[in-house]
Amino acid sequence: MHFKKNLLPALALLMGFSTHAQQKQASMPVNSLSAFNVQWNEPGPTAAQSMPTGNGDIGLNVWTAANGDLCFFIGKTDAWGAAAPDEKNNWVKEGGVLMKLGMVRVAVSPSPLATGAAFSQVLRLHESEVLVKEGHLQMRVWVDANHPVIRVETESPTPVTVTATLHNWRFQNGDTLVPEKTDAITWYHANPATANEHLQGIVFGAGMAGKGMLRKNDTTLATTAAVKSQLLSVYPLTVTHADKSKWLSALQQQQRTIDALPLAQTRAAHLRWWNQFWDRSWIFLEGDSLARKVNEGYVLQRYVTACAGRGAYPIKFNGSIFVVDNPDYKPNRAAPARAIDADFREWGGQYWFQNTRPMYWPRLAAGDFDMMLPLFKMYAGILPHNAAQVKQYYHHDGAYFAETAPFWGGLLYMGPEVPENWTGHYFTPILELSMMMLDYYDYTRDAQFAKNTLLPVAGAGMTFFDQHFSRDAQGKLLLDPDNSIEMFWKVHNPAPDIAGLHAVVTRLLALPSSLTSPASRAQWERLLGELPPLPQGEKQGKSVLLPYTGPQTAKGHNLENPELYAVYPFRLYGLGKPDLEVAVNTFNARAFRDKGCWVQDPIQAAMLGMTQVAKTYTAYNLTRREPALKFPAFWATGHDYAPDEDNGGNGEQGLQQMLLQTDGNRIYLLPAWPREWNASFKLHAPQNTTVQGRVENGKVVDLRVTPESRRQDVISGL
Repeated sequence: MHFKKNLLPALALLMGFSTHAQQKQASMPVNSLSAFNVQWNEPGPTAAQSMPTGNGDIGLNVWTAANGDLCFFIGKTDAWGAAAPDEKNNWVKEGGVLMKLGMVRVAVSPSPLATGAAFSQVLRLHESEVLVKEGHLQMRVWVDANHPVIRVETESPTPVTVTATLHNWRFQNGDTLVPEKTDAITWYHANPATANEHLQGIVFGAGMAGKGMLRKNDTTLATTAAVKSQLLSVYPLTVTHADKSKWLSALQQQQRTIDALPLAQTRAAHLRWWNQFWDRSWIFLEGDSLARKVNEGYVLQRYVTACAGRGAYPIKFNGSIFVVDNPDYKPNRAAPARAIDADFREWGGQYWFQNTRPMYWPRLAAGDFDMMLPLFKMYAGILPHNAAQVKQYYHHDGAYFAETAPFWGGLLYMGPEVPENWTGHYFTPILELSMMMLDYYDYTRDAQFAKNTLLPVAGAGMTFFDQHFSRDAQGKLLLDPDNSIEMFWKVHNPAPDIAGLHAVVTRLLALPSSLTSPASRAQWERLLGELPPLPQGEKQGKSVLLPYTGPQTAKGHNLENPELYAVYPFRLYGLGKPDLEVAVNTFNARAFRDKGCWVQDPIQAAMLGMTQVAKTYTAYNLTRREPALKFPAFWATGHDYAPDEDNGGNGEQGLQQMLLQTDGNRIYLLPAWPREWNASFKLHAPQNTTVQGRVENGKVVDLRVTPESRRQDVISGL
């Protein structure tokens, strides 16, 4: 699809846009969302057949055993444990282990399944709950959107006995049961004093209780009599800089606070939160057989992100908090299978920025701004320590973020004499994070965020590049040695960093003067004048961007196209911008055309208006379920680990960019949209703007822009 660059907003009427001024925004169509509820009509029988649910910090994998027992793993975004002393995987040891809190099994006796009762298990998206029905028996599982508590509600027309059992595979390796109470099960994990200093003092665990339930043994609660209804509650908690007594005291206070609230009141507030979440944005497709599968992937990926996106730490790309155990795990085809528990994840506990970003860029168009804050908070917290290390190592100011680092950050010395490696002389993450923070400010207009988070991070990054690198004979910044991401090591003027510097410095200078200081602006203006141009050359007689400057003789080490960072994430090239043909030539000449996982092609293709390529890649991402897992949005391992959050995040953003793109004040509709797909949508744009409407046969109808003044900035492509 070729974009009509000169199409004026005044032609909106010809595109079928609604002419009604100040139209009220319609609410999200609940029936359209509920069509993507996930329903299974046979029990698990294992965690491989689990459904996710959560409240943004606490996440569950819920499944039903063959005998009718309800089971769930409990994950939490801040349950950071230390690696076992004999752990051989360095990635695990270096970043800590994001552990499960354990597994709970809820049994009902007599079991309706024993008599052949009908079975169903449904993930109800609008309500954010898993509903299990066994004949006339019903079990509802939900994690309170506003409080740290898991609820399991059992309802039966005839009295039944309810039993809840804790299963914890770490009781011989760091986890402890609290023996005092007779009406609760309480357990915790305390990192040892020998752990990394950043992991010491972390204690996490939970309490489990239910009215009328008493301990049968150290790990089991049971109702004292047969009941028709039963509420079981689990109260997860993590504390830092504490010991077990402080953790237990905090847990008791948390439980008292939650128990003082009426269940009906908290349930109603939970439903309101999720209704407001779904009403923020949506895309519902109509069209060919692929459209529904793509739509299912988009909806479920956004749900999985919401279930894990409001915690103390960002989402882990390699499984989030929804990894499961596997009795037949194979690290590769040659190795023999071995059993792993639900604490395990390939690529360990470190955060890899290139793998973390895919879950966060789509939050802008979705309007899920609250879910971006854990990412920003973690990196802003890392900044002071990294700046101190830069001063120590290189005797200058500024800071950067390592491509791979634990949640507490840290840098290794990487002077020019240090041998090349994958992520050593790799300074790009602070540039892309600054770009994302600039977008967050543009979308929200949060001046306090700009002053307290954006400018300290971006300013430190600009200072680092300014002072760390020398100038060439022409007075231009000389980025050498500098990795061109993981692909080309220690090269000259790599394209990703040059593109990032041009994009970020230009946008910093465009911020309101009330947010910036004269000294900073003077530094940025000077730096902008000293930036080298992007490396360019020719391939097959066509002008293209290159991954670094100079003879293209460096050995490649990965499957990446760094020259296309000028399209995404740094957006120097794209629709409505100069030299679009150069960017299209570069994309067509790219060396690597892999699909799925962290591959950026669906986003870059959309940003270049290449409709069918964008559709193909996006559809691949949003239909690529892991064969060993049943849930449709537990994505295949790819280059990461299942469920691969990179895969889903890039699919999300690919679909969004096909439908709506922004550049400054301009809002482009249908820049890479296939005519065979109709849609209803609501997405966000900068300046606290929402854009809502329908796509019918390649045209936008019933367009609603809020605020109305932004309608004049809308441009449509055909």
